[in-house]
Amino acid sequence: MTAFVSALDLFSIGIGPSSSHTVGPMRAARMFVEALDEQGALGAVTRVSCSLYGSLGATGLGHGTPDAVVAGLAGLEPHDCDPDDVRGAWARLDESGPDGAEVRLFGRHPIRLRQSDISLEPRTRLPGHPNAMTLQAFGDGPLPIAEETYYSVGGGFIRREGDAASEAEALRHPLPYSTAAELLALCEEHGVSFCDISRHNEVAVHGEAGIDEGLDAIWAAMAECVAHGMTTEGTLPGGLKVKRRAPEVRRRLEAYDHDEIEAVHHRDTSTEWLHAFALAVNEENASGGRVVTAPTNGAAGIIPAVGHYYLRFVPGADAAGIRRFLLTASAIASLVKKNASISGAEGGCQAEVGSACAMAAGALCAVLGGTPGQIENAAEIAMEHHLGLTCDPVAGLVQVPCIERNAIAASTAVSAARLALHGDGTHLVSLDTVIETMRQTGIDMMTKYKETSEGGLAVNVIEC
Repeated sequence: MTAFVSALDLFSIGIGPSSSHTVGPMRAARMFVEALDEQGALGAVTRVSCSLYGSLGATGLGHGTPDAVVAGLAGLEPHDCDPDDVRGAWARLDESGPDGAEVRLFGRHPIRLRQSDISLEPRTRLPGHPNAMTLQAFGDGPLPIAEETYYSVGGGFIRREGDAASEAEALRHPLPYSTAAELLALCEEHGVSFCDISRHNEVAVHGEAGIDEGLDAIWAAMAECVAHGMTTEGTLPGGLKVKRRAPEVRRRLEAYDHDEIEAVHHRDTSTEWLHAFALAVNEENASGGRVVTAPTNGAAGIIPAVGHYYLRFVPGADAAGIRRFLLTASAIASLVKKNASISGAEGGCQAEVGSACAMAAGALCAVLGGTPGQIENAAEIAMEHHLGLTCDPVAGLVQVPCIERNAIAASTAVSAARLALHGDGTHLVSLDTVIETMRQTGIDMMTKYKETSEGGLAVNVIEC
């Protein structure tokens, strides 16, 4: 099966704080009630239950998973819902009394839903994926009239248990590839780069105008997230009392750049701006705001930060370059998703931040004029130096160490791209090799270091 994943699916507009724990469960819950409606069974439902297993159960409260389930049952979708309608949705259920609150399934059919109808089962791990959830709908009898299990496999992607992978979409891609070696061979055969292969496949599905419109909408959402994060003050929710830092960093950098504009010895602030861009996005994500999976919410700051770095500090940067940037990044992410994982619950943070860093490094290398070999080398360098990175969020919140980790990885991506450009694309460790190593490392990594908050910083940081 081809590795190709459309950029319009990979970069999905949603809400924070997690693509796998918020966006995915919301989509699954909505899919469940939508199926009931299509089957004509929605009107017979009197009660719904949801069990959150494994990582969804372990860090679901900190990631807003129960809220997302309630929102999805009500028919809300991540890309256009009001984040305020999702925040606290589960907590508000029991405010009306012991019978819970009214929730209109799929926005129409009213039932009573209580907090206890959504249970956290962190010790139960289903074989399909660490992020699993089972939804049941009941009528008047004791047995469910419908039951489905879904897996949130990372990046907001959902797989329903029992569904076979479809080749239908793959057949629409005229230039399929499954490995970086195959992608490089296609580039050599056709005399093009990564972004051109991606674009050819995208156009076959979405058309020229459709893919350009989609890419522009994705970047607009990323840019709006950066802008909002750079100007929004306050403390992040969840109890850790983490203060937003992006606005203060922005003010200091603006003041310095203004004061030093005539100075002979002007300090290069490009890396500090890069950090600010990443902090802004991940602080927005941690607050449950509007973000774009890239390839996940926990790693959502790296691609927009490096994209803003390109636009602000690279001469000749333009909107067409951003399209090439996003298409190149999606080609690299497709390889990781197909041959390893982009899920922190499955592979640790190497699968999230490591993947995003590789995407950004290769994409920046591309828009700086890199050859396909240099692009592949940049992605490999970035991924290689994230191998073994654990996912151990303190208090189950996507804040510490996640926010700073995005800023540092954005810097690594720029360094990897610049380093690759000094070579000719030949190197010892291939991107395919490092992706396979990441997959193996994820398998060997202990569960307590894979988004369960049972090890690492999550247990060694004392909450005050």
